[in-house]
Amino acid sequence: MSDVLYEVKEGGVAWITLNRPDSLNAMGGHLMPLLARHLADCAVDDDVRCVVLTGAGRAFCAGGDVKAMAQGGMGIAEDGKSKSMAGFIANRIQGLRQNQRETSYALHMMPKPTIAAINGHAVGAGLSLALACDIRIASENAKLGTVFRNVGFSGDFGGSWFLPRLVGIEQARRLYFTGEILDAHRAKSLGLVSQVVDHDDLEKETMALASHLASGPTLAFARMKENLNRSASVDLATLLDQEALNMILSSTTQDHQEAAKAFVEKRKPAFIGQ
Repeated sequence: MSDVLYEVKEGGVAWITLNRPDSLNAMGGHLMPLLARHLADCAVDDDVRCVVLTGAGRAFCAGGDVKAMAQGGMGIAEDGKSKSMAGFIANRIQGLRQNQRETSYALHMMPKPTIAAINGHAVGAGLSLALACDIRIASENAKLGTVFRNVGFSGDFGGSWFLPRLVGIEQARRLYFTGEILDAHRAKSLGLVSQVVDHDDLEKETMALASHLASGPTLAFARMKENLNRSASVDLATLLDQEALNMILSSTTQDHQEAAKAFVEKRKPAFIGQ
């Protein structure tokens, strides 16, 4: 069975399931390269208009595979030969940077809406993946936490960028320093998730929202995301220029023309994502 399951459901919803349930979907095996490949496919596939990320079994994602880390040999190359510590560290840094860009960054920059359906534990880098999505829906069984401090790590996959923007810098520092595990309702009260649902209803509720978004003006959503992402790092004047550009570009789409026509005809527009 593949470490990541991928299905494009009716209406253009890509459903990506992290599938290493025995390890709580920890980031080992082939999970990360497969996730990166599917996200890259979603970004360029016109048939995909919304992306859902979830986990199999009891967890969304438990983050790094700590058991594998404990068994790994420092300074040993794949061919079993010794390697300089400097070269080993440089390769690890480059590999992690690439993994982060191909997963968390890809989710954040995806030109389509992304949803994390958090079915259980989302901790460490697993929480970072969930935070990289546009919207998070949590099951009653969900547990969220940074937990990096518990294994002596500083954190990765963008959590230290996403978390302060959701909960504020002081609360983010507290969650990183303490490693506190939040239940779904506490996470919602802090702004980490937008909705909490019964565990058995998670797929149904997520699919309802995903289908609604997938039926929307996909190209306009891409430009909305670009505006919102840039708003975190530019001044108002720069953002106004960006909004003007994207507003005029979105006015040239078939979906805008259909919406204008539907308004005149007093009917609901039928967006095709073009």
